[in-house]
Amino acid sequence: MQDNEPTNSGEKCDAAERKAAKQRLLAQAEAERVPVEDTTRAVPDRRWRRDQR
Repeated sequence: MQDNEPTNSGEKCDAAERKAAKQRLLAQAEAERVPVEDTTRAVPDRRWRRDQR
């Protein structure tokens, strides 16, 4: 048995719950992800800088 494997049923249950929670978070993050093509690039407004001189 490896050191990081759960030894009793409580630890196994906790590990299963953590794994399920991780999968839910990953699924939620993937659902909310914005593709790079949909993002906009900030462009400085040089006119504002010229007006400040």
